[in-house]
Amino acid sequence: MNRIVMYSTGFCPYCIMAEKLLRSKGVEEIERIRVDLEPARRIEMLEKTGRRSVPQIYIGETHIGGYDDLAMLNRNNELVKLLAV
Repeated sequence: MNRIVMYSTGFCPYCIMAEKLLRSKGVEEIERIRVDLEPARRIEMLEKTGRRSVPQIYIGETHIGGYDDLAMLNRNNELVKLLAV
């Protein structure tokens, strides 16, 4: 299964929903980068993704985007394919 990295905060409901969706697809390990605890990582996230909002999710080397993007991949049956690579 591909490595999952998620930039998040401790109080973001979309981060929680993204984690639940990923876990429902069999993901056991999610590397969570807490940008609320590490401000330098927020800058890193902005530079890598061009986005300020959380979550920002990577599956392997592919930037998925936020929760809405993840949910759309799931609805289109593309999420399982990305996870399995």
